[in-house]
Amino acid sequence: MKKKLLALLVGASMVLAACGGGGDKDSASDVNPEKLYNQKCSGCHGGDLKGGAGPDLTKVGAALSEDEIQKIIEEGKGGGMPGGLYKGEEASKVAEWLAEKK
Repeated sequence: MKKKLLALLVGASMVLAACGGGGDKDSASDVNPEKLYNQKCSGCHGGDLKGGAGPDLTKVGAALSEDEIQKIIEEGKGGGMPGGLYKGEEASKVAEWLAEKK
């Protein structure tokens, strides 16, 4: 019985390792800010950044610093921009990407 349980645990560990289980899926190198933008921001700001329900972001980096953009992403702004869409590394990467838009 113990041998079967051990074999099951070892086998499951090997499968998880082969499939990437247990790894840090949120590492900085894996964060694609444009993909994140398209998932949660483009609905209001447009796929082309030109706005819609939300403001135009094509030149947001000329008006706001990266830190200011990140704060808005994390905390929201006014009654229209909800906070908490992204936090931490994801918010930082999206803010960095948007800050380049000048």
